[in-house]
Amino acid sequence: MRIYFRLIMAFLLLSAGNMVYAGVQQDKRVTGTVSSEGEPLPGVSVQVKGTSTGTITNIDGNYSIEVPVNGTLIFRFVGLRTVEQAVDGRNTINVIMETESKELDEVMVVAYTTAKKYSFTGAASTMKAGEIEKLQTSSISRVLEGTVSGVQASAASGQPGTDAEIRIRGIGSINASSAPLYVVDGVPFDGSVNSINPDDIASMTVLKDAASAALYGSRGANGVIIITTKQGQQESKPTVKIKATLGGSNRAVRDYDRVSTDQYFELYWEALRNQYARSSDYTPATAAMQASKELVTRLMGDGSNPYGPQYSQPVGTDGKLVNGARPLWNSNWSDAMEQQALRTELNLSVSGGGKSNQYFFSAGYLNDKGIALESGYKRFNLRSNVTSEMTSWLKGSVNLSFTHSMQNYPVSSDSKTSNVITAGRTMPGFYPIYERNADGSFRLDENGKRIYDFGSYRPSGSMANWNLPATLPTDKSERMKDEFSGRTFLEAAILEGLKFKTSFNFDLINYNTLDYTNIKLGPAAINGGGASRLNSRTFSWTWNNIATYDKTFGDHHFNILAGMEAYSYRYDELTASRSKMSQPDMPELVVGSQLTGGSGYRVDYALVGYLSQLLYDYQNKYFFSASYRRDGSSRFAPGTRWGNFWSLGVSWRIDRENFMAATTDWLSALTIKMSYGAQGNDNLGTYYASKGLYTIVSNLGENALVSSRMATPNLKWETNLNFNLGLDFSLFNNRFSGSFDFFQRRSKDLLYARPIAPSLGYITIDENVGALKNTGVELVLNGTIINQNGWVWKLGINLTHYKNKVTELPLKDMPQSGVNKLQVGRSVYDFYMKEWAGVNPENGDPLWYKDLKDDNKNVIGRTTTNDYSKASDYYINKSSLPKVYGGFNTSLSWKGIDLSAVFAYSIGGYIYNRDITMILHNGSLEGRDWSTEILKRWTPENRYTDVPALSTTSNNWNSTSTRFLQNNSYMRLKNLTLSYTLPKQWINRIALGEVQVYVQGDNLFTIHRNQGLDPEQGITGITYYRYPAMRTISGGINISF
Repeated sequence: MRIYFRLIMAFLLLSAGNMVYAGVQQDKRVTGTVSSEGEPLPGVSVQVKGTSTGTITNIDGNYSIEVPVNGTLIFRFVGLRTVEQAVDGRNTINVIMETESKELDEVMVVAYTTAKKYSFTGAASTMKAGEIEKLQTSSISRVLEGTVSGVQASAASGQPGTDAEIRIRGIGSINASSAPLYVVDGVPFDGSVNSINPDDIASMTVLKDAASAALYGSRGANGVIIITTKQGQQESKPTVKIKATLGGSNRAVRDYDRVSTDQYFELYWEALRNQYARSSDYTPATAAMQASKELVTRLMGDGSNPYGPQYSQPVGTDGKLVNGARPLWNSNWSDAMEQQALRTELNLSVSGGGKSNQYFFSAGYLNDKGIALESGYKRFNLRSNVTSEMTSWLKGSVNLSFTHSMQNYPVSSDSKTSNVITAGRTMPGFYPIYERNADGSFRLDENGKRIYDFGSYRPSGSMANWNLPATLPTDKSERMKDEFSGRTFLEAAILEGLKFKTSFNFDLINYNTLDYTNIKLGPAAINGGGASRLNSRTFSWTWNNIATYDKTFGDHHFNILAGMEAYSYRYDELTASRSKMSQPDMPELVVGSQLTGGSGYRVDYALVGYLSQLLYDYQNKYFFSASYRRDGSSRFAPGTRWGNFWSLGVSWRIDRENFMAATTDWLSALTIKMSYGAQGNDNLGTYYASKGLYTIVSNLGENALVSSRMATPNLKWETNLNFNLGLDFSLFNNRFSGSFDFFQRRSKDLLYARPIAPSLGYITIDENVGALKNTGVELVLNGTIINQNGWVWKLGINLTHYKNKVTELPLKDMPQSGVNKLQVGRSVYDFYMKEWAGVNPENGDPLWYKDLKDDNKNVIGRTTTNDYSKASDYYINKSSLPKVYGGFNTSLSWKGIDLSAVFAYSIGGYIYNRDITMILHNGSLEGRDWSTEILKRWTPENRYTDVPALSTTSNNWNSTSTRFLQNNSYMRLKNLTLSYTLPKQWINRIALGEVQVYVQGDNLFTIHRNQGLDPEQGITGITYYRYPAMRTISGGINISF
């Protein structure tokens, strides 16, 4: 009883105290003037904080209000920063209101919702439509290189229609996928990114950390790229836009320089002479004579002598061309492997809308001919985006898109003889494209046409029996794809602030390939040619049901999201091949008389997730976010099927604090943010990660079942733990702005194929046994340098630096894989290979380092060896990971004239150049072309060099070693655009809204140190005989009305 009595007395005393305090609290009248940019500001809301008392400024910007002496006034005006001023006994309070930072207040599309940049607790970057449209590309994945911090985008092939390889904040896995998730109009996308017309895109947002991407759960571990397509606008008249572009392309980087015919014959004579001189059967003089005698026969066989029959020994015993010897022809195989590469693009769109219905329709056509013979890409796009507010509480949308594409895809990315890029590079000009007579004239058929020379006389190093300029036009390598995507939703406003949205979405892809070798020409004609086809069908659907509640209570704002997502994926594939084609020029399986292959299979995959998110802010200054998602994947066994993914994030708008009031004249916005969370990765390379798999084979005509994979019921998700600490700022009314982020990305439970005893019947078993870490920083700076007298000059730069480290592996001594070997404490990008020791100045032999070991196999030092097989492999302390990469951009405009440029750069990474090794043999690949670097080879007169002596016997000097590990730093002008928008008074007469003409160029120049090497290679740091990047120059016109 006493306790209740004391509580009541305490309550009464507190109440009395409050009443006394209220009685002595005094109000006073405060007056003042509100202005902006030097002018009085009428209509400003002036409110006493925490009360409903308020007023607005008059036409002169003046106000007068009663307020407690210790109260606070809040000044609000649309488009301007809210200002709070404590009264502190003052009678007059004058306020200057600043424009809200547009960059920090921009709305970004993020996971399942939108967010303002200044309040967003995560790390994200956005590209708008204007930036995307300037870049001429057949795949939107290529627009990210150099334009978005933290993103590595490198095209494994320059062939039109191919996608770039994307990595966000480094590699997230060793063996599983490290590719980001693509989301189109709010839903994960299973189609081809290159099927999306860049002209249809309104924005691209890259989500980099857990706070921004954790809601995507199991598929967001490697970052998320959100693509939002254009929509019609409310209360806008119908607008028609037409864009037409015509241009052409060539190589962005000139190919490797190669020796001339004269130089080749002298060099190969030297290789022959050196080889004979090593034999005790020859003196130096007789070795030289034998080299001169055999030179033409070794290179040309029974083919025509390129110097003519009168010069049967065009190189004398002194190793020089004899007087009067001149090549009768010089065939340029590289030119013959290329074609006129025209690029044509047409886009048409119609958009508009009323208060309740909005629409956007578009059609696009692209014909991008590649520079390589018989390569190219055609794409037709149709899109319909319709949104309707059917009632005051129900809204719906249907977005449909269709793409038909045809890609001519000759081999251009491996070491095959048929590689259209390397074929032109490795063929010397003294091998004719067309058959030649002894006098050098063309040999003609009965119709007077030139005859292709397939070079049966050529040595194996020079593509004997092949002639790609002859066969490629009659062979086929086609990739045809039809893609149909739908994004639909219904959204109901149930109560004030409460909405429920259900959406059903699908992606349907039908993919067909045709590879055909003709029966008339080339090596395939011997077996009657052949044809192979692949047909695949991919269908996936996603069903979302999401409820959101948005409510403000005084200074407190809440946004709550909860929902579920179901996803289903099915892939079907059929393949068949036949040979001995009975009809020429008919590349169909039905005309093949011999069945050579046939197969097919189906894959089913399903995922279900439950997600929730809380967003909270206090006084629009302090922001908090929390998200949680639980996913179940059919890839795993029931016991490990479910994974939990979450994030926490906070941000603080410091510039809105009272103690920052003195900075309002120069500080427009300042936000600090931090986040941490976990994301998952179930893309482990197999859809049946827990099951034992079997292969059906034929054994003596009987069916046999062979176990191919051990069951792994304990296999589970890979997990990424992401930490981000960032700062966003804007200065001088958004004249200058930028952001800085520190990130640490830790990946654990990585999938790895652990070696096991072969006696168990398997070589490896998949386990979650690895871990790695990426730690780095990102910096973005943007500024308007000049803005006066109609001149506007803007400049922006972004850079990223990060380090990668393996922190856990299943074995202390991991097996070597190519030019890499994983080790705890090192990067997955570190090179592990034989170390080049130079050339022996005494005899011209190549040298590599090797370890010296004692009787117990302990390394006690090292020496050199000229035997490649005995050389040791080392960690080289060089990595394919650049120290810094990014881009910068600039634009200058004046009275309708706009000039803009986008640069990409990479500093410090290394690359193993396998391209140059193909044309740097020591003479053992007779007939294979030579790089001009071979001119620096060792001779008795040139003893100190890094190119060994020539010989017709292989010395493996062009095998894998640090000799061909090159610094891959570069800077590339990705895009340069000059445009002119015609004055309104000119075009209004013909009822047009806007007319803009422009010229633009992509990849106009590249600054780097390695002649012939296109530095834009794969992220792995190894060249792969790739299709080079293209320089494209075009002109066009944009019309709207």
